[in-house]
Amino acid sequence: MTALARETAGQMLGRRLRSPAAWSETVDLFAILTAASLPWSTSLAGIFNALMLLCMVPFLDVRAFLQSLKRPICVAPIALVLLALVGTLWSDATWGARLYAVNPTVKLLVLPVLLYHFERSPRGRWIFTAFLVSCALLSVMSWLVAFYPNLALKIDPPERGIFVKNYIDQSQEFALCAVALAYPVAMLLRQKRYWFAGLLTALALSFFVNMVFVVVSRTALVTVPIMFGVFALLHLRWRSIAIIAAALLAGAAIAWQASPQLRKTVDTFASDYTHYVEKGEPTSMGLRLEFWRKSLRFFAEAPVMGHGTGSTRGLFERVATPGVQYQASAEVIGNPHNQTLNVAVQWGVIGIVVLYAIWILHLLLFRGDGLANWVGLLVVVQNVFTSLFNSHLFDFHEGWMYVIGVGVAGGIVLQAQQAEAKVGEAGS
Repeated sequence: MTALARETAGQMLGRRLRSPAAWSETVDLFAILTAASLPWSTSLAGIFNALMLLCMVPFLDVRAFLQSLKRPICVAPIALVLLALVGTLWSDATWGARLYAVNPTVKLLVLPVLLYHFERSPRGRWIFTAFLVSCALLSVMSWLVAFYPNLALKIDPPERGIFVKNYIDQSQEFALCAVALAYPVAMLLRQKRYWFAGLLTALALSFFVNMVFVVVSRTALVTVPIMFGVFALLHLRWRSIAIIAAALLAGAAIAWQASPQLRKTVDTFASDYTHYVEKGEPTSMGLRLEFWRKSLRFFAEAPVMGHGTGSTRGLFERVATPGVQYQASAEVIGNPHNQTLNVAVQWGVIGIVVLYAIWILHLLLFRGDGLANWVGLLVVVQNVFTSLFNSHLFDFHEGWMYVIGVGVAGGIVLQAQQAEAKVGEAGS
């Protein structure tokens, strides 16, 4: 009897290994684990992502996949990776620096793969849910660390309310989740499902409360109103916009009075600028202004093709003020903290055209209605505006948020478009 049971289990495993549907489910599982682990660990996210890609191989329809790569939404990110590779040929940097600079672009190759897979998978929304739940748990942990700093895994340097990673990554996650919940809340209210709408509203508010009273990045402070503005213009009437805007202004005023942490964060805008202008100190804002000024000069030197992949640090070393300490002009960096300038310095106007083609094509992909369209649009909008202050498409955490968000949401949208086309053909 035991031998028969073992044989039956073996046969079942064999059937699963020969089943394309089983492999597809496994891919979905690893995609869920990738999204759930991203707020907590770069290593786990990388491992689960590699396993996800590996599980696609056995039953990949190569012809259909190659055909899907011809779409502009796939061609553009691939083109940026190829440009980074080709750009190594005219760079003056060491080959180690050139290849290291190619690495941040490679993640964009996963985007067409996710578009292809989730155009066929029925479980795309599970990835959204996994990321939301994971961020909600991280929010709870953030509060615990704020009161009990010894619980933090990140201790060098310690940051208030940060269990892992850093306050910029955490703010990006919480801001995305909080604003993304606005769409399902609005839909639930229209359906008069008030309890569920109230639950999601409370969850969204919990993210905002954490950012107000625990820690928030200045980038998030700038971009959250923009993201809410996009939602209001797309999904609300003018009367509703006016009422909600008044409520948000009142809430912001209360938060300003109640949170010393928020006032401190906002005050650093003015103080950082003043210290940089008057004394040349390397404040956060001062460094960005210094990096942008020098990067524009580098771009002007090679406007068409740029200086080549990995050339940025060498250019900053060349113009750094010698013998000066604690001055912004003496800082050397390989990332000018602006996505457009990061691309422009290395690959000139050609790179800028490819970068903006990626953003524009992906924005156009999410023109319709529905949760997937809203999430995809929000991911692109957030990346575009946060990339004014950072190179977020190339950064590990925010870059993967973009790849996973656009890849999964885009796949769901393409699947819906195909379904609508088939219905239209059947009707005609």
